Amino acid sequence: MNGKKCDGSPQPKMKPTKEVVKEEEEEDAEMLESEKILSEEPFDLDELLPVIGEFGRYQKLLLWLICLPACIPCGFCAFNQLFMTDVPEQYWCRVPELENFTAAERKMYAIPMIENDGVESYSKCSRYAVDWKEILNYSDVDDGFAPNSSWPTEPCLDGWEYNKTVVQSSIVIDFNLVCDYDIYPTLGLVALNTGGPVGVYLFGLLNDRTGRRISYFSCLATLLLGSFITAASTSFWMWAFSRVIVGLTIPAVYQIPFIIALELVGPNYRSFVTVMTCTFYTFGIMMLAGVTYLIRDWVELTLYTSVPFLLYFLYLLVMPESPRWLLMKGKLEEALQILETMARVNGKQLPDSFRKRLQQRVLAEKNRTTKRTETSIGAFDLCKTPNMRLKTILITLNWFANETVYLGLSYYGPSLGENQYLSFFLSSLVEIPSYIICWIIMDRWGRRWPMCLLMILSGISCIVTVVLSEDAVTETLILYLLSKSMISASFLIIYPFAGELYPTQVRGVGIGTSSYIGGLGLIVIPFITYLGKDNLRLPLVIMGCVSVLGGFTGLRLPETLHHRLPQTLEEGELFGQDWTFDECFRCIPTKKSPAGSYENLSHDPSDTALELNAAVPINASTYATGSGSCSTERTPLEIARIRRQSMKRLVRQASTMDTQKTKDGAMQLTYWF
Repeated sequence: MNGKKCDGSPQPKMKPTKEVVKEEEEEDAEMLESEKILSEEPFDLDELLPVIGEFGRYQKLLLWLICLPACIPCGFCAFNQLFMTDVPEQYWCRVPELENFTAAERKMYAIPMIENDGVESYSKCSRYAVDWKEILNYSDVDDGFAPNSSWPTEPCLDGWEYNKTVVQSSIVIDFNLVCDYDIYPTLGLVALNTGGPVGVYLFGLLNDRTGRRISYFSCLATLLLGSFITAASTSFWMWAFSRVIVGLTIPAVYQIPFIIALELVGPNYRSFVTVMTCTFYTFGIMMLAGVTYLIRDWVELTLYTSVPFLLYFLYLLVMPESPRWLLMKGKLEEALQILETMARVNGKQLPDSFRKRLQQRVLAEKNRTTKRTETSIGAFDLCKTPNMRLKTILITLNWFANETVYLGLSYYGPSLGENQYLSFFLSSLVEIPSYIICWIIMDRWGRRWPMCLLMILSGISCIVTVVLSEDAVTETLILYLLSKSMISASFLIIYPFAGELYPTQVRGVGIGTSSYIGGLGLIVIPFITYLGKDNLRLPLVIMGCVSVLGGFTGLRLPETLHHRLPQTLEEGELFGQDWTFDECFRCIPTKKSPAGSYENLSHDPSDTALELNAAVPINASTYATGSGSCSTERTPLEIARIRRQSMKRLVRQASTMDTQKTKDGAMQLTYWF
């Protein structure tokens, strides 16, 4: 080889031997093979984010100014319906012939007295069946006219009158949804929750096919359309139809900006983004409590909790598309523009080799899609083997219990305490410390015991209310708030716990299946809360029993902290197969990792560093240039890429709480609150 050394000094002429030539050919072949693997491997943005900033100024501006505020409409429109259906405490049959009398006189003359628990009160659903014109013509009301209790009674044929001292306006008043029609507001909640699974599916398809931006603003437009129809409703069925439209967007309108935020930050910050998203969602519910306290007209309430979100369409000017989705769709230039902007705002520089590598990956991915055939895996594959089937059933049962009890307690909050607005505010406020606490304990005490213990204690807090007297309003509210706080923390744990229990191969299918089945509880729970109209504590007892049952059955699940997680269905069947009853009493998991090809989730940095260094080939730190006489060190991005080819990717076990992903790394919508 002729030329100069890398430091510029003359290099003596040498005649290459056969061994040297063979060695160089082997190195070139190895390098070409490495480059081929790199170009064929699906691109993972997590490799690039450490170089241009995992959570730099760009991501912070996007998170605080766009993604987190974009989650607020979900809480507003999911729970404003509770206050549209307020029922006045006093109402009675309307008698048109007595319109000239005062309200007190109308009740005294036309409404029979009934006894309830030893207390006499005016009937709410019946009136005297007499000819009032004839009675008024032959009776002298001024001389102390009094009704005869032996008169026959009849249902309210001409509607009702309402005492509007506290509840000034609601659909119950406007559409007369009392007595035989008092279940109709419950049907309205069912209509809202029925739209959720359908909307997540439809907007999930839109999210994957047209992008996150279009999906979010389509979802927001649908939400506003449903809200406007709600405000314009002239009958209950029109109102119920509008709630189905609103339900289509819940929780999709929350999840889409959440997904955008998750896809733009590095793995180390996803747990923070998740907790902050839940916190902003809760802040939105707390703000709703204040709005409902100030706005007592249900039509105005509908507009005040929806019209301001028209301003969110200004986000069209600044909200970026997810680069992960763009890369998945092969939209190279658009993805590069966003990533270059991200690097520039973060004060970083996009690697020069990135564009070339990305082009190779996109082309290789396009070519591979026509050649590669993959066996589709469905929900039934989760139940083919006994251990995997048992875990799937238990995960789904716990998801059902968490989701049902959480939403049930959220719906039931205004019914407790002496002030429904304060009760609803407090029921939202207690969620915030629970999010922070469970975020801390998950990586110390694991997933199973915190989740199960919180569910059991939450259920006991609900059940204990049955022994309290009817006058113990404050004590009941306190127990309710404790229960709501604990089930909120438990519900936050079930998502990452399920994601770690399901093997990588079926993680998306597993989470989707469990969450959809768990979502069926949202259709049932309004009927449970409906039982509270006759017995205030009965719904709490039912939800408490569900929570306790779910908590105890969850102890049968294997702990995932400090364990290597399964990647295939075969490994999923082996994971937790050696479970023993003694594990139920082990609160803090031991640090052990079974051998095999499971993902390494060790927390020991020295172990991780050792495995990383051992995984790098000898010549991976050099990159041949020119004739091969000079070598330069690879960039961190290139080293990270090569390391991935010789070892299973190491994943740090933390409460990342990611949503389910496609094989390309893009995140999907899941039905959860």
